[in-house]
Amino acid sequence: MKDRVMLEVCVETVAGIGAAVAGGADRIELCAALSVGGLTPPGSLIRAAAEAPLPVHLLARPRAGGFVYGPAEQALIAGDMRDAAEAGLAGVVIGASTPDYCLDTTLLAQWIAQARALGAARGVPLSLTLHRAFDLVPDPAAALEQAIALGFDRILTSGCAPRAIDGVATLAALQVQAAGRIVLLAGSGVTPATVPALLATGIREVHASARTLHDVAEELPERRFGFLGPQAGDTDVAQVAALAEKLRSAS
Repeated sequence: MKDRVMLEVCVETVAGIGAAVAGGADRIELCAALSVGGLTPPGSLIRAAAEAPLPVHLLARPRAGGFVYGPAEQALIAGDMRDAAEAGLAGVVIGASTPDYCLDTTLLAQWIAQARALGAARGVPLSLTLHRAFDLVPDPAAALEQAIALGFDRILTSGCAPRAIDGVATLAALQVQAAGRIVLLAGSGVTPATVPALLATGIREVHASARTLHDVAEELPERRFGFLGPQAGDTDVAQVAALAEKLRSAS
């Protein structure tokens, strides 16, 4: 039997946490604003997620857009990491770029040193995931080696394509290069239909939002006042369960 495939579900609400648990996810990535790729969630949601019976990794991303951060934003991310550790979460998801889209290894090394200190202080290491800033790098093979040298546990990646299914060739090459030194977590647009091609790369961790989106009626006050986008939705327990079943059958 192959190694068990792990399913990480990214959620942005309390209901989403419940759906991920009920649907059979193995891990949660906690965030807000999935419509822009995810941002740091509020403290109240962090505290709620800490009660979940699954490992929870906090996305530390203070704003939408790219991943070049000034000193004030760097301090925000450092604070988010501290909040994750103090809440008892299992890990953090971080990333940073230089203006030419390479990994900002100097800044990442500082954050990783902080994460290790936080883990040592509480007696349980913080798991470290490099987020999809990786997908913007000009040389994925070089960036993979940098991530390993920095001490990341895993890389969340779509194979440097908008959707993971379009990056399977790069994912397969990176999986071979990684050779067990770091975990690749395939994410972006993952559905039960795309799972077989992703697993064919040898990757054994998959990341998905598993959300049901629906159009929002124009006449709703929430829409007219700008409180909702053109679509709304949340993590769907049936979609989580369908992904989990597909992955279990492949293990």
